[in-house]
This record gives sequence, C-alpha cells and structure tokens, in this order.
Amino acid sequence: MALFFLIPLCTALATGYLFKKSTDEIAYLAGVFAAISLIFSLVLAPWQIQFGLLIIVFLITNKLLQENDSKETQVTGKAPRETK
Repeated sequence: MALFFLIPLCTALATGYLFKKSTDEIAYLAGVFAAISLIFSLVLAPWQIQFGLLIIVFLITNKLLQENDSKETQVTGKAPRETK
C-alpha cells in the first residue's frame, strides 16, 4: 500500500496547528492550505481507507439523524418520519 497520502496529510495537520495558534492574517492562508491538503490526501488515500471513512460518515450521519428525530418528537409530540 502506497503511503504517499501521508505527506499532504501531515502538511494539513501542521498548517492546521498553525491556524489554531496564530491570530494574524497568515492564519487564514494556513487554514485554506490545510483544507486543500486534507482533501488532496483523501484523494490520494488507498481505497480501503476511503471506504472506511465512508462507512464512518454513514454511521455518524445515521446516529445524528436519529437524535434529531428524537428531539423533534419530544418538542412537537408527533411521531418521527418513517423511512422507506
């Protein structure tokens, strides 16, 4: 498995750290560079890692939707929407 995707990922983490610690205008530039590097590292990642991240996103999204439905039920007193 090629690990070339780790180079932009480490760059994104380093610039993200700089973004959090800096208050100057360079922080905005570092934040943009961090976001671009993160996206680029995800594109370069092997399909196993991309698939794993996709499963994690689906699970988290499903959990958040269920929490939102339960809050809606408590506030309005209506039954949650049915999924098909």
